[in-house]
Amino acid sequence: MALKTYGAMAVDWENRIDFERLRTERLARAKALLAKSEMGALLCFDMNNVRYLTATHIGTWAQDKISRFALLPQNDEPILWDFGSAARHHQQNCPWLGERSRPGIPLLRGAMSPEMGRAENVAKKIKLELEMRGLLQQPLGIDVVEPPILFALQKEGITIVDGQQLMSDARVIKTQDEISLLNHSAMMVDAAYDELYRAMKPGMSENQAVGLASKVLYDLGSEYVEAVNAISGERCNPHPHVFSDRVLRPGDPVYYDILHSYMGYRTCYYRCFTIGYASHAMIDAYKRCRDYLDASISLIQPGRTTAEIASVWPKAEEFGFPDEEAAFALQFGHGIGLAIWEKPVISRMVSLEHSHEIKPGMVFALETFWPSKDGWSAARIEEEIVVTETGHEVITRFPAEKLMVAGAHYHTVDGPLATTRENEAAPSKQVVKMVEASAKREGVAATD
Repeated sequence: MALKTYGAMAVDWENRIDFERLRTERLARAKALLAKSEMGALLCFDMNNVRYLTATHIGTWAQDKISRFALLPQNDEPILWDFGSAARHHQQNCPWLGERSRPGIPLLRGAMSPEMGRAENVAKKIKLELEMRGLLQQPLGIDVVEPPILFALQKEGITIVDGQQLMSDARVIKTQDEISLLNHSAMMVDAAYDELYRAMKPGMSENQAVGLASKVLYDLGSEYVEAVNAISGERCNPHPHVFSDRVLRPGDPVYYDILHSYMGYRTCYYRCFTIGYASHAMIDAYKRCRDYLDASISLIQPGRTTAEIASVWPKAEEFGFPDEEAAFALQFGHGIGLAIWEKPVISRMVSLEHSHEIKPGMVFALETFWPSKDGWSAARIEEEIVVTETGHEVITRFPAEKLMVAGAHYHTVDGPLATTRENEAAPSKQVVKMVEASAKREGVAATD
């Protein structure tokens, strides 16, 4: 175990996460890729990319607004346009930006209508910066954009190309501080699962489980609980990817995916349980699910490929789906960092023909699924893995080697009730004899 788990505070007596190094190394990666590209500059509206380039954050309420943007010109420093008061805050508190933090408001995903001229205003701001640097005739890369802004930029004579891949490539290999933050983020989910395991029992709803996990995470310093997918009972198969108000019952399978952010760095972290006891079918499904996951984890090392990982997973037809697109994300792997899904994606749908080499500094989440033979329950497990120079290290530590039973506190006159049992037990020999004897004694038989 090489990765350290630090406290959340900065201290003078221990060398912990270095945020200045985090800022400079992230920006340096983006600059290096931009220098090798055809682009004269890169324009980012995706908040994760904006944070990567500028080390600024104004709250996750802005995550889906496309309300802030940053320009990275060739051989220069990034310029950020943000909400007016936020821009001033950055000027005062982010010395690495200074006057390059400016007010600028786009369309707010259509909330500002075209006649207000916001798209044209953004385009003129960008054109001015490009002209000042002699970059106007070179292509401008963009990650995501509202169509009116795209059209306004083109009207100004700017050639637009795909800049999203450049930023995705920059974020593939994590710096040591990014890895430390991902490890810290996973630690917080370890704690949330411990609380869930202790609390789960019949009568608890999926909503309540989501609330409990969210509270633990926010108490520990999470800046954003993106989702707690709580799936139980017959909702487990097929996987609906959303929680509900369903109440847990004895014998239920239940799995969770906890996605949250600490200092921008996410988790994608499934765990699977049963309530009170587990059926033989569910135990078998869990073992199959775990075996597929362990097989893929064993291949995480430098020099291997994403195709090798995908190849150990079952084909879609083997677990009830017509093709790989229909089964997408059930046997799945993906990079994880400032976003839940980053390069490279691992799936039989794409990886066998379009493979990526595994390199040190990549961080993956690998997740597998297997339906039970009973037709309604299923197992789902996920681990996060850091690729090291010589192999890998798993950073998701809540136990998952075998299926865990929560709320197992039932006793009979003979002692504790077994945690492996069926919802409906097979009739005992004595019961079979009783039925046979009564039928013979009363002469009961079918009449139609």
